[in-house]
Amino acid sequence: MKIICKKSDIINGVNISLRAVQSKTTMPILDCIVIRANGNNIKFITNDMEIAIETVVPGEIVNEGSIAINAKLFSDIVRKLPDNDITIETNSYYMTTISCEKLEFSLVSKSDEEFPDLPTVEKKEALVLSQFSLKEILRQTVFCISDNESQKIMTGELFEINGNELKVVALDGHRIAIRILELKNEYKPTKVIIPGKTLNEIMKILSGEVDNDVAIYFTNTHVMFEFENTIVLSRLIEGEYYKINQMLSGDYETKITINRREFADSIDRSTLLVKETDKKPIILDIKDFNMNLKVNSQIGAMNQDIEINKEGKDILIGFNPKFMLEVLRVIDDEELNIYMTNSKAPCFIKNEEGNYIYLVLPINFNAVR
Repeated sequence: MKIICKKSDIINGVNISLRAVQSKTTMPILDCIVIRANGNNIKFITNDMEIAIETVVPGEIVNEGSIAINAKLFSDIVRKLPDNDITIETNSYYMTTISCEKLEFSLVSKSDEEFPDLPTVEKKEALVLSQFSLKEILRQTVFCISDNESQKIMTGELFEINGNELKVVALDGHRIAIRILELKNEYKPTKVIIPGKTLNEIMKILSGEVDNDVAIYFTNTHVMFEFENTIVLSRLIEGEYYKINQMLSGDYETKITINRREFADSIDRSTLLVKETDKKPIILDIKDFNMNLKVNSQIGAMNQDIEINKEGKDILIGFNPKFMLEVLRVIDDEELNIYMTNSKAPCFIKNEEGNYIYLVLPINFNAVR
């Protein structure tokens, strides 16, 4: 095999591909990036047995062929080469030469025969979204995915399609995030759970351009994202997702409308006095036209009054500042509507259109004083 590519194109391909290379694996071949040059395509392929990535890199194919080469070492070498065309050439003994200008590296590579094949996904009906829409939906939900592997369902996100509506749901035991998107076309009913790890990597790879689309294909066991010159495949999480509709009561005793940025800034300031291990809540004392936000810790105390519009009863309620702040940071609206029932029931943050809903569980602040 012999190929010639621009350094910037190789680095772009490597940056995408490395997201499916584990730092530790019991299968040495999975440490590798496979380079395949066939026909008109140069492909970089990686696979950690949970996520597989294939991306096409522009370049000239002098001789067709394929190799598997240590991904991290290949990446480190390419980044330190001069900013010029790079030639990658492999002989019949799998010795690979990487050269640029007057500089040359020789590395031991491997045959790609042991490298696991990518799962086959039949391209039947694709769910098509703009990269911007998908990236925004993920940005506004993935922070609610749990990292507790003992509750596998919570480590993924529900993608549910009904007609022309896509509902994306994430929860971690403390919060629920729901985003609803109206689709341009009608689709058959689909319900899958996609691993959070996959979605985090997708979010980092996407350019987020409004004019660039993503095609998403589903099977019973896998999902495939196809965009620009890249394919990302992932296993799905098996099991039945939680019945969240039972958690989303429309009843409330108190509704407040508040400036999102002012609320978020106040919580952010309060965290200066709270260590995560302290489990100290922010306490909201809500009365007509005013909400007093206060926090007390071993370091000190803070309180601030914020103007609000209130409907219903006065309420005193406490929240984990981190959980509430992460919700506020992904909402773009200038004003928020927050619905509460009592100091022990979840609060809901949602807009009038209903395209986002966030549920946050309160903390029993009397127990942690």
